[in-house]
Amino acid sequence: MLVHPEIALHNNPVELGARQRVRKQDVSLQACKAKGLAAWDTFQSLVETAKKLGVNIYRYLYDRVSGQNKLPGLASLIAQKAAGLNLGQSWQRVGTG
Repeated sequence: MLVHPEIALHNNPVELGARQRVRKQDVSLQACKAKGLAAWDTFQSLVETAKKLGVNIYRYLYDRVSGQNKLPGLASLIAQKAAGLNLGQSWQRVGTG
């Protein structure tokens, strides 16, 4: 029995996101330091998340860097989107594995 039957049995979107990161490494010959790699990972994660939520990443970053904070945070947008998906009772359980 599947615990979350609403989830596809493949993870192709996740693999495509990871493939983009690896391709960037190949083209750029990687970053020289661990902090550079961490920064790349952070930015690519932000860009992909914003893209999936339909958020303009340039406006979002400007909003945050400028301190305006007029746009909603990505975490709240993710929560709103998840609430609208009607994922079923299996997502309501807390503390079960």
